Amino acid sequence: MKPRHPDHPDCQAIHHTLQRLGDKWTVLVVSQLGERRMRFNELRRTIGDISQKMLTSTLRDLEQDGFVTRTVYPTIPPRVEYELTDLGRDFLKPVHGLIEWAKTNRPHMDAARQRYGTKMAAE
Repeated sequence: MKPRHPDHPDCQAIHHTLQRLGDKWTVLVVSQLGERRMRFNELRRTIGDISQKMLTSTLRDLEQDGFVTRTVYPTIPPRVEYELTDLGRDFLKPVHGLIEWAKTNRPHMDAARQRYGTKMAAE
């Protein structure tokens, strides 16, 4: 892709998409929901250190953008489940690619950080 002016529609689309979908919580939520539909607390336990507020916010954003559906079942207490839409499942492709890239390249990044730290300490 050729560099374009920041005001170009392609750049704006990329900027807004990455701003919305490029954070770690979105990637983790989408990857977990890619396995199956899940309830809120199950999703929170699976992800680990995400706060209730952050998970709620992330799920709302994903639902607003059409990546996740929220289904409320009329039980007492109400049961709520989240699952990916077709758009969310399509987003899994680059998410899985990013996860694989990160697993493959993390050792290289760690080594580069160590070399950089050694270089900065010597200066």
